[in-house]
Amino acid sequence: MCASLQDVRFLWGNHRYSAAMTVQPPPTLDTPRLHLRLVAPEDAEATSAMMTPAVSRWLASWPMPFTVAMARERIAMARSLAATGQALSLAVTAHGDGALLGWIMLHRTRDDPRTATLGYWLGEAHHRRGTLREAAAALLPVAAAWLDVDRIEASAHPENAGSFAVMRACGMSFRREAVIHAPSRNRDELVHVYAVERDALTLPPGTARR
Repeated sequence: MCASLQDVRFLWGNHRYSAAMTVQPPPTLDTPRLHLRLVAPEDAEATSAMMTPAVSRWLASWPMPFTVAMARERIAMARSLAATGQALSLAVTAHGDGALLGWIMLHRTRDDPRTATLGYWLGEAHHRRGTLREAAAALLPVAAAWLDVDRIEASAHPENAGSFAVMRACGMSFRREAVIHAPSRNRDELVHVYAVERDALTLPPGTARR
């Protein structure tokens, strides 16, 4: 199972960050097998269908059931946050037919806008193929520059070995244990936090940005 618990939060009502810069268009990336682009309204039905209990259980803010209406709201908020340079939520799609496979997301932390949090998930049918390793390794150096952050963190339940494999593939290393609140289950949960510094990130061969 490859999913990160500390995914993008959409409860930013008290967020105070404002970027003193011109926001560039969200990046679009191609890797050998994948096309990464900003999530779009037409992704709502597939997003809802793929958010099954087996996926939701690893995610902090993707509850079950996750309806099409909820997906539309999540996508609208994601696009709004991208427009202001506060977060980046990309659809992970397949080359060829363009099928939606999942999401990969980064957002500035509430307390430190120089740090971004990484989250990701795939539909059950797309697990165990190295998809998230490929997507995350390509996106992180581009997203760190686009968000202008110095550090990227991610977290997962201690038993989520697949997620830690994704983090390590991106150059992340274990930093600490923490307790975070998971709104999807309305409880606090123990996680292991991994991180990587921006200057340690490099774009993998075969990645194209457009």
